[in-house]
Amino acid sequence: MQLYINDNIKINEKVAIALGNFDGLHIGHQRLIKIMKNKSKELDLKSMVFTFSNHTKCILDKDYKPDLLMNNEQKAEEIEKMNVDYLYMIDFSKDIMKLTPEEFIKKVLLSRFNIGLIVVGFNYRFGYKGQGDIEVLKKLSEKYGFEIIVVPPVKCDSGLIVSSTYIRKLIKDGKINIANMLLGRNFSLQGKIIKGKCLGNKLGFPTANIKISNIIIPRLGVYKTSVIYGEKSFDSITNVGMTPTFDGHEIVVETHLIDFNKDIYGENIKVELLDFIRPERKFNDIEELISQVKKDIVCIKK
Repeated sequence: MQLYINDNIKINEKVAIALGNFDGLHIGHQRLIKIMKNKSKELDLKSMVFTFSNHTKCILDKDYKPDLLMNNEQKAEEIEKMNVDYLYMIDFSKDIMKLTPEEFIKKVLLSRFNIGLIVVGFNYRFGYKGQGDIEVLKKLSEKYGFEIIVVPPVKCDSGLIVSSTYIRKLIKDGKINIANMLLGRNFSLQGKIIKGKCLGNKLGFPTANIKISNIIIPRLGVYKTSVIYGEKSFDSITNVGMTPTFDGHEIVVETHLIDFNKDIYGENIKVELLDFIRPERKFNDIEELISQVKKDIVCIKK
């Protein structure tokens, strides 16, 4: 896969493009990209995902911090697994925000790409204040000579439409196992291991602490997790919270790798959340906390 970020490089090969924000790349997004890929082969086109590298609301409010399901690095990794030819990401800017739907198609897309096909979701909107909808896109496709495919929604067993918004709610509610099903993979937090307060060492359960930003914070509590380090995975237990027993005041992500004794401070890890074990709570004393952590580890091992 060739990745372009904030480039004005023109791609002369005729392409099929999947358009969207693709936050989380859930099973609905995956179906859309798969349909684009299959049709691109049928039409002998190169396959492409086009998306923005930042949240559109950040342009209107610089202090806005979106609850994203993944960062751009994770998004690129997952799209590459889908064997797409091109991933093209650009910053959403005030200039782009002011474009009419037709100007967006002409100045942002047709100026860069030789488009044979555009694939979008059923609720796709584009252009100034979202004035462009599916009907507008159909008219523009006829005017500028490209095909379009509109992909219908993917629904859960409950009948609800699979969406990034719904998955965020599940994660905030601690329903991580359902969220993982709709994501088509395990929701993960990843980053470099940073120096914490070394509370885990004092308790006899050394932890790897990672700092996360602009990624949704799951329900505070203890999770059964799996740590991806290098090319291996390790059973682990993770606390997402403010360590109330020690009067903490900011959210930390602390992971204890079970039966693991290697020093990996400063290394990058991915923590996959598998199941919610219990909510965070304040214990009466350290001994009570240690006893509970031991029970949590036994629970995970079983």
